[in-house]
Amino acid sequence: MTASVRPDHTTRGILDSAILALLVFDGFLTAVLAVLFLPLRLGTVPFPVAALIAAAVNVLLVFGARTVTDRASRMALPLLGWFVGFVVCMFGGPGGDAMMLADWRTLLLLVAGLVPAGVLLMKFAADEAVARGRR
Repeated sequence: MTASVRPDHTTRGILDSAILALLVFDGFLTAVLAVLFLPLRLGTVPFPVAALIAAAVNVLLVFGARTVTDRASRMALPLLGWFVGFVVCMFGGPGGDAMMLADWRTLLLLVAGLVPAGVLLMKFAADEAVARGRR
């Protein structure tokens, strides 16, 4: 009798999915933290360093997703988690407290959080399309 052994690719697929889910949660958490630190000031001058950090972290999340998948649509999932976190922060919290500022820093956070990682995703999608065309 032979014992049935689970194929290695099944275990690898489960691990990859778990890592991708963790990256999506990290994207959500990054958005919430970026919104919380958005009102940061340097003396009396608004200093939206949270937007720059969110841009860098989202690019790193896309690179992290690229290590577990080769499909650009799945690489975009951490960025989708970030956007969902951003949208959740737009609505008032308990007691009607607003987390978002109604000024230019909120728009800067949205653009800085999505555009650099979105451009990177488009590059990965184009690379994927070229590789598919060569087969």
